[in-house]
Amino acid sequence: MKLLLKNIATLLQIRPLTTQKVSGPEMKELPRLVDAWLLVEDDVIHSFGNMSEMPNFQGIKTLDCSGKIVLPSWCDSHTHLVYAGNREQEFVDRINGLSYQEIAASGGGIINSAKKLQATTQTALFAQSEKRLQEVIQQGTGAIEIKSGYGLTTQAEMKMLRVAKQLGEKYNITVKTTFLGAHAIPSEFKDNKDGYLDLVCGEMMEEIASENLADYVDVFCEKGYFSVADTNRVLQAGKKHGLIAKTHVNQFTAMGGVTISVKNDALSVDHLEVLNKQDITALQESQTMPVALPLCSYFLSIPYTPGREIIGAGLPLALASDYNPGSSPSGNMNFVVATACIKMRLTPEEAINAATINGAYAMGLSESHGSITKGKKANLIITKEIPSYGFLPYAFGSNTIDQVILNGTLV
Repeated sequence: MKLLLKNIATLLQIRPLTTQKVSGPEMKELPRLVDAWLLVEDDVIHSFGNMSEMPNFQGIKTLDCSGKIVLPSWCDSHTHLVYAGNREQEFVDRINGLSYQEIAASGGGIINSAKKLQATTQTALFAQSEKRLQEVIQQGTGAIEIKSGYGLTTQAEMKMLRVAKQLGEKYNITVKTTFLGAHAIPSEFKDNKDGYLDLVCGEMMEEIASENLADYVDVFCEKGYFSVADTNRVLQAGKKHGLIAKTHVNQFTAMGGVTISVKNDALSVDHLEVLNKQDITALQESQTMPVALPLCSYFLSIPYTPGREIIGAGLPLALASDYNPGSSPSGNMNFVVATACIKMRLTPEEAINAATINGAYAMGLSESHGSITKGKKANLIITKEIPSYGFLPYAFGSNTIDQVILNGTLV
């Protein structure tokens, strides 16, 4: 099947295939064509160019994109989209003065979600999760990472990952899966963390690896959850099962999680609301992608990841939604981009780079997603008629998307 987009006001984020990610000052560059056309063939970008040089295409379905911007779909590299129920009562509790940590200590938080998920059938879990996926696809997400971590038992963790895989198959969207058994310590192991880690690094990983349910392994490295030594143990065990490291680090505390993640060749380190010089140095000496999750900061009223400091140190930066029921109940990447500009002081160019090409890198998808490149997946956002791409984060409360193309098909 072929689809021609013509009279595109601005074709945004044009890159050669050799560009895997952008860092430092490069993040302010956003290559583009004005008055352009683009040809989709099957599920990939076939070709593109200036309207003045467009070939005489015949018999091809055509979309007139006059006044509109076309850019690659968002690449959301950090979500917990598969979960059961919600945690709106904890939202009210925080308004009434309780902290995230206090709610967790009283049996709320991740443990609350785990109880709900364990009691939910796989069929019901899929039905709840697909509604969320449908919504984020309509909001322009074209590739997504989905973590486990709300199961905390072998069967419940596997149930989450099976649902994530099924979602990708049904909706023809690239889904990368992450095993996050080390998300919290379940109640039955409250006084036996090492026993729980034995389960995570033993039976859980073996069963998940045997069904090929995960691409990555993740750990919540934070006070009250898992230490640097625990993190190293889990990542080392994951490596034996072919699972690449991605970690939750520095959300509330800088305790060495970034350095141990880099030593374990982590593809990404996510959160980074708290950062020190040692963390910056470790990242400068690595190929690890720092990932900011601004909606978590927005929702919990905690500091934002110091994006300006990260980019100023010559590093790359990705943006993701952290879609989850407790600290970021939204997967809207348009709002992620806007929040990064408004609260983290990223420029529109930096934010769009962070949510497309660098987001793809943080999922191991640099070869196929994240830019307008011949041969890459035809995952595209067609905006409404807007004055410039700066209008996308500026009009943060408006839906500026007109149409979405996923794998060459109009959604």
